[in-house]
Amino acid sequence: MALLEVQNIHHQFDTLEVLRGVNLTIEKGEIVSIIGKSGAGKTTLLQIMGSLLRPTSGKVLYNGTDISSLKERELAAFRNQHIGFIFQFHQLLPEFTALENVLMPAWISGKAEEAKQRAIQLLTDLGLQERMNHKPSELSGGEKQRVAAARALMMKPDVILADEPTGSLDSQNKAEMSQLLLTLRKTYNQTIVIVTHDRELARISDRVIEMRDGTIVNSET
Repeated sequence: MALLEVQNIHHQFDTLEVLRGVNLTIEKGEIVSIIGKSGAGKTTLLQIMGSLLRPTSGKVLYNGTDISSLKERELAAFRNQHIGFIFQFHQLLPEFTALENVLMPAWISGKAEEAKQRAIQLLTDLGLQERMNHKPSELSGGEKQRVAAARALMMKPDVILADEPTGSLDSQNKAEMSQLLLTLRKTYNQTIVIVTHDRELARISDRVIEMRDGTIVNSET
């Protein structure tokens, strides 16, 4: 059984059809990149896979369970527990330290105290043991991205969804981000889906999915 499957996903914004019958299967431990020009539907698909957006029609299944039918509160709890996100602009909370940002998903689920050691370990594993009490304004772009990666791992998610994770980085930090994603897979056996314009980043993937006009037009291993 596939870890994640989208079945015949359609999505419309008003009269604009953004996704036109997308089918995609993600296996446990895979790194899959989704590429395509702006407007191809990549980010909309990722948001639907991450339960941030409900499809107009079609199903999203995790380990065979259709999450599309969950109520909002159930869906939010599922998302926090099973899906990790890495965004282009980090989305770290500026008033909190790196450690507190990593702990945020555990605070939401009411498990902060028992999770603190895991948060410290994740930041240590990612080379941030000296930076965990610093706020985002005191961190470099690469350090912020590693904090975001640690936060994404906090709840031991089934999958990490990364939306343009190198989009705001310079060449050196792009290379570090590519290595970081490979480390997450190797160290944590993490499944990762990446939406990207960066073909160099896509090269680390097991599969590259190309989208155009709301459909998948090519898949390469």
